[in-house]
Amino acid sequence: MTPLHTVRAPLAPFQLLRTHLRPYLLLNAFAYGLLLLGMALGLLFPGLRAATIGAMDASGDTDLVLSIISRPWLFAAVIFAVNIGRIALSSILLPSLLVPFSGIVVFAYFALRSGITLAPVDHVTAMTLIQHSLTMLIEFQAYILLLLGAYLLGRSWLWPATVEAPTRRQGCARGLRLIGRLALPALVLFVVGAIYEAFSLRYFVPLVVTG
Repeated sequence: MTPLHTVRAPLAPFQLLRTHLRPYLLLNAFAYGLLLLGMALGLLFPGLRAATIGAMDASGDTDLVLSIISRPWLFAAVIFAVNIGRIALSSILLPSLLVPFSGIVVFAYFALRSGITLAPVDHVTAMTLIQHSLTMLIEFQAYILLLLGAYLLGRSWLWPATVEAPTRRQGCARGLRLIGRLALPALVLFVVGAIYEAFSLRYFVPLVVTG
């Protein structure tokens, strides 16, 4: 007979989402809304998009992509590492550990900048965006799960009674456990998103653009 805790464990993140459905939906609107706003700004102000892409070129990001795009598994590994290191940890989780809810603010800049970069200003970028939209859907869901974790951590830290903790220190500890429950499905989404992004940019996008 299967132990009850092993049955409940995979359901824990979904139960958490159901319990906190309102903030989860608001964070979805927040993240995707900023992404779309960035695209609108990129379309309205082409110079802003050019400056954003120029900054990426100067940082070496563009050269890195071009050097490994022909090796999709390596490309996927790099995408995964960037999503985990630069976005999940550096932009969402670590700031939230220092200042409650600050990871949500830092992520807002990333989402807006991503939208500006992806603005469909010509045929090539428009066709690329069609293929890339599924990547954005998958990866942003992973980000949103971590944003929900950052929200729950901040709430548990400032108002420990919301997680039935007697002190802020214990509230913070319980908030970290909530992040842990959301981290596993986010990790799965990051893996799926990285593989799809790498192979779609390598094989699907060229076919759509040239076709």
